[in-house]
Amino acid sequence: MFTGIIEEIGTVVSMEERDDLLLWNGERGSGWELVVRLTVALEGAYLGCSVAINGTCLTATSIESDRLAFGVAPETLRRTNLGALREGDKVNVERSMGVDARNSGHFVQGHVDGTGAVLAKTQEDDSLWVKIATPPEILRDIVPKGYIAIDGTSLTVCEVDREAGWFSIMLIAHTQNHVILPLKQLGDRVNLEPDVLGKYAARSMGAVVERVDALERQLLLTQRTTAGLAVVAAVLTALLVVRK
Repeated sequence: MFTGIIEEIGTVVSMEERDDLLLWNGERGSGWELVVRLTVALEGAYLGCSVAINGTCLTATSIESDRLAFGVAPETLRRTNLGALREGDKVNVERSMGVDARNSGHFVQGHVDGTGAVLAKTQEDDSLWVKIATPPEILRDIVPKGYIAIDGTSLTVCEVDREAGWFSIMLIAHTQNHVILPLKQLGDRVNLEPDVLGKYAARSMGAVVERVDALERQLLLTQRTTAGLAVVAAVLTALLVVRK
């Protein structure tokens, strides 16, 4: 679990596919490895510790004096912007949250739902507006004044346009100086993780709505059946009267 409060900006040393990675059975095989040069995240780092890189929860597989290496799974490459990283790129870095830590952001899992594209950046006084194009399956979980993690940064949603397919946020000057979002160019991809509490609430309410719809359909069917039986009973009664 993370807070979305970025601790430092790291620098990508390499992002490459290797064929000599140690597998679970002791053999060597191929896979992707991301190496990041950083400082703060090295404090207390250990093999197997979790670190969020651009909001993606990764496991440290190697530790050196000024860098950490992480294994990157194929699903992570499909869901995030990590596969596009190149040597020298800047990334947001946050260590996992301690049990006694203050949470000045919100609960961020590091489980990225997908990516969006930077549509526009507009300055207003010392703050920066950023508009991000978003797929419908992610946009449905984004609400005005709700939380969202963008490349791991805890931010508040300002506007949502579901028809046009975008949402916007605003960065104060302090945040602009401590995260990578202001460095993004138009069209660049950013990792998105809507508020997990909101997602679970939406899914729970969705299940309730589905149940209510099912009960309403069942009630309607029962009413129609009852009405049909009433008509049949009326016809039979009329026939009996005629025969008499």
